[in-house]
Amino acid sequence: MEKISSFVTHAKAELYKVIFPTKVQVRQAFFAVVLVVTVIALFLALVDILMSAIVSSVL
Repeated sequence: MEKISSFVTHAKAELYKVIFPTKVQVRQAFFAVVLVVTVIALFLALVDILMSAIVSSVL
């Protein structure tokens, strides 16, 4: 029982050290991720269309 009590005490102490992001930081990170994913998706779509055209012209 002492180990469980010690674990909970240490877990609470560690949680007090955590610095959670602000709303502005979360919003900025969200938009950055959306932007990067969109750019990569567009790039892959362009490469796919280009490769399809090349394969179609060869066959």
